[in-house]
Amino acid sequence: MSRKRKQELQASEQQNTPSRDASAGRKVLHAFGKAVDMTIDLTAGGIVTVFKAIGTILLILMVTGMMFACVFAYYVKTCLTPNLDLSLEDFKLNESSTVWYRDGAGEWRELVNLSGREKRVWVNYEDIPWYMEKALVAIEDKRFYDHKGVDWYRTFGAFVEMFARMQTSYGGSTITQQLIKNLTGEDEVTIQRKLTEIFGALELEKKYDKQEIMEWYLNAVYFGEGCYGVQTAAQTYFGKDVSDLTMAECAAIVGITNLPTYYDPFYNEENNKKRQETILREMYEQGFIDYGQYEQAVHEELHFTRTPNTTYTQEIMHYYTEMVIDDVTNDLMKLKGIGRDTARTLLYNGGYQIYCCLDTTVQAAIDAVYTDLNQIPYAGGSQQFQSAIVVMNPYDGRILGISGGVGEKTINFGLNRATGTYRSPGSSIKPIASYGPAVDLGIITPDTLIMDSQNISLKGTSWFPMNDDRQSYGMVSIFSALQYSLNTAAAQIVDKLPMGPQTSYDYLTTRLGVTSLVPADCDYAPMALGQLTNGISVKEMCQAYCAFVNDGVFTYGRSYAMVTDKEGNIVIDNSPSTIQAFKPNTAHVMTYMLQNATEHGTGSEAALWSVPTAGKTGTSGDYKDRWYVGCTPYYVAAVWTGFDIPEVIHMAGNPAAQLWRKVMAPVHDGLDYVAFPYPQLGPNTGVFDLFDSPPVHYDEYADYRPNTGTIGYGDNGDINYDYGGGYGGGYGGDDFLSYGGNDMFLG
Repeated sequence: MSRKRKQELQASEQQNTPSRDASAGRKVLHAFGKAVDMTIDLTAGGIVTVFKAIGTILLILMVTGMMFACVFAYYVKTCLTPNLDLSLEDFKLNESSTVWYRDGAGEWRELVNLSGREKRVWVNYEDIPWYMEKALVAIEDKRFYDHKGVDWYRTFGAFVEMFARMQTSYGGSTITQQLIKNLTGEDEVTIQRKLTEIFGALELEKKYDKQEIMEWYLNAVYFGEGCYGVQTAAQTYFGKDVSDLTMAECAAIVGITNLPTYYDPFYNEENNKKRQETILREMYEQGFIDYGQYEQAVHEELHFTRTPNTTYTQEIMHYYTEMVIDDVTNDLMKLKGIGRDTARTLLYNGGYQIYCCLDTTVQAAIDAVYTDLNQIPYAGGSQQFQSAIVVMNPYDGRILGISGGVGEKTINFGLNRATGTYRSPGSSIKPIASYGPAVDLGIITPDTLIMDSQNISLKGTSWFPMNDDRQSYGMVSIFSALQYSLNTAAAQIVDKLPMGPQTSYDYLTTRLGVTSLVPADCDYAPMALGQLTNGISVKEMCQAYCAFVNDGVFTYGRSYAMVTDKEGNIVIDNSPSTIQAFKPNTAHVMTYMLQNATEHGTGSEAALWSVPTAGKTGTSGDYKDRWYVGCTPYYVAAVWTGFDIPEVIHMAGNPAAQLWRKVMAPVHDGLDYVAFPYPQLGPNTGVFDLFDSPPVHYDEYADYRPNTGTIGYGDNGDINYDYGGGYGGGYGGDDFLSYGGNDMFLG
């Protein structure tokens, strides 16, 4: 190639080079653009995804929040807002209630008028001094007129204080919150109680204005000395109506509410005076009074009706009257969802008519014995020997008479040993916890044979008791085992029940109204011998035995039949509440065996002979409690004897059986002989694998005839009789008295 041609080619290449560079640049720019577009698309997609995720989360939170709000609102409505079936008008009646009883002719007569029996008198807002209200607001709730039931400043401060100091005393309660606490009786120191108080106060202030809440509060709060409300407090401390109180006297009364036992002027005038001056100073500093009024009130001499060293007397109520008041109070609490003090105030001011179940003939027979200490057996000891009795109609559950102690009653609402204490029942539990259930389940009959021996092993426990006299009698019938209250037999019977002690426990708690048992009582010694953790009340023993007389039907004991308002409208219908505890024939078998146990066994001291008497004695470990629970075709009565602080009872015989007879003999005077229904006895069941020896019944003491006698309860409250034959009667029998110790219980 010529030199010239080479130069032309080089020149051509130089001219084409910029074009190739430009093309490469365009490719780079295109690639960059694509990358940018892709980045934008990815970024935009990511942002959208993030926003979608955030939106989803917010939606979930919102829905969850709404669900939580609904649940919380429901919880507040159902759990935190008190369900008070209560109206201010219920209290403003200010009419006393009356307790009525039916006399022998069937006419209702007044037993007691509750007006003045306790210090509960309602006073209207218009009669409450202005100073009384301002004193209360100044010391208890200075923002009372501004808040809607809750002072959120104080509440927040109280919760901060609680968490800062790790204390459970919340404080910060307004007058409205304090009223809620007084009405409901809820005073546990818990967060839930505080929340209930808060929401209850908010609801209350929606229904009532400040004057109504103030009126309610000043009539419901306790002011010491048994006083509920400012009217009774004014009468008690100053001997005048609340409308006549001075400002100084108002401050002195308001000061008591904070701590009645400390600021009660009858106990300590100095403490009350200091509190009064604190209240007056708050009234001045908050602008309710001027300095001159403050000085005058501080220096005013207070004239109380009595000094701390002065005693006063009160009208003493009967045990039966107190029982009726307690029972109606408890039922009002349940009915209206209110506290005890509120229910008691309502009872005394609501104009209620209470129709009680008292039988004055029965009660007179009880009082003739129990108020006369000469009638009470002597049992040694360093204390007064005590006793309690309950007598019931077994067909309708009416409690006809009671006594909660012996001798003169000196205080109101003190210890009622018939209804308010629990003592070990000993062998008196055997018919309702072992023999009764076993007969009911077809496990034993009176003819069933059982071995009384120490060489017995129970399948459910290594425990085994001894008899009270430490003797063993070999093969005996169930009929005789109950007659002589053999502990070994009761233990073996419990062992043969389908679930052992659990079956006994279930009969007592679900069929026979026993409320004092605890899980630890579901064991052999408690169910066979009555070694209960807490014991059992006289009332519950009495009502449990009623099932034996009433064809196996258990009826809860009741002290009153009905409560009406002043217009005659029924407020509480306390009709009989029943459970079919045993089969009818079981009840007949049990009265058949218990009649033998009383007339020819351990209960012979209680036998009346004019009518059949069926019952069971009981003795706790170390002879510290003695019982007799007895039945006739007319009545059932339970008697406990012992010391308030348990001591050994040093006497032969059974004082409970002796007292039972002293009371029940005159009660049955003039009544016709009516036999218990004769049972279908059944053969030896062989449950204890004994068949060789026939049972021994004490037929020589009995006059067996076809039973045509029946007894029932009529609609008008009277007992109806259909006279006929029966079994029982005769005179004689053995006294079976033994002395025992731990795990050796006499019947």
